[in-house]
Amino acid sequence: MTTAVVILNWNGENYLKQFLPFLMENTNVQNVEVIVVDNASTDNSLAILKRDFPTIRTILLDKNYGFAGGYNKALKQIEADYFVLLNSDVEVSSGWLEPLVNFMNDNPDVAACQPKVLSYYKRTHFEYAGASGGFIDRYGFPFCRGRIFGNIEEDKGQYDDVTDIFWATGACMMVRSSLFSKVGGLDDEFFAHMEEIDLCWRFKSRGYRICCVPQSVVYHIGGGTLNAESPHKTYLNFRNNLLMLYKNVPNDLLKYTMTMRLLFDYLAAFQLLVTGKPKNALSVMKARTDFNKNQSEFDEKRNENLLYSTKDNQSDIYQNSIVLDFYFKRKKTFKSLQL
Repeated sequence: MTTAVVILNWNGENYLKQFLPFLMENTNVQNVEVIVVDNASTDNSLAILKRDFPTIRTILLDKNYGFAGGYNKALKQIEADYFVLLNSDVEVSSGWLEPLVNFMNDNPDVAACQPKVLSYYKRTHFEYAGASGGFIDRYGFPFCRGRIFGNIEEDKGQYDDVTDIFWATGACMMVRSSLFSKVGGLDDEFFAHMEEIDLCWRFKSRGYRICCVPQSVVYHIGGGTLNAESPHKTYLNFRNNLLMLYKNVPNDLLKYTMTMRLLFDYLAAFQLLVTGKPKNALSVMKARTDFNKNQSEFDEKRNENLLYSTKDNQSDIYQNSIVLDFYFKRKKTFKSLQL
């Protein structure tokens, strides 16, 4: 089986210099190719790749297509049994790839998997984007084994078991290439954020599994393109989350789910406003406005998802509200949720 480790780069020259040597040193596995896809960078990324990493294959895109569009365009040009979507700000550990490849080889019903993701700066703790596997609640709010909202747990081995999850992080996701194409890849319209959850939801609705394999470990800086306080990141997260729900929630639950999300989004905007983040609060409202305006454009995708769904995913979705559990019931850790 062949594997392509694909890094999508946009003005990440410092990350390329810092992390590519670790990747090349720790990816000494047969039938593996490392590829850098450049999303029309304007920094010195291409010069650095040519000078310092001449053996690495590069794919040049004519403009910045974002995370979703960039990967979609690049992966169509790559032949491999498995794709690893790897962020440029990730440091891989020794032997990181073998557990993922072996697990996928042994489990043909698994569409995608992820390693355990720890913080680059605080290596005793999980990292926000993915931790030890992703989940969502019934209203679309994501959380992880090891991270609920901003509460990030220390890694004490409490989530070292291989387990089924709802979504695998785009920071480091191994995906079966044939299934990636079969379900239509990432959604270009998302540009960035939530696209990997939407993809995994489509995998699961078609009866495939998503798993976390913590025997593989990587270290992620996080926020390399947009920091956590960015109003634009807030906008993309809220807009794309609404689009994801609209595309994937079954007909009998859609009206109730979207009504509850309206209430939660107003609550989020109010919380951002009173904590001194008025631009972020406005981003939430703009996300809702744009979702309402463009919702009908996603009717075809919604109909297609429902048409090809072979499994009701409600048993895989946390049926309580993670917002209420976290802020009002003070459930701060994944184990306290009793999933």
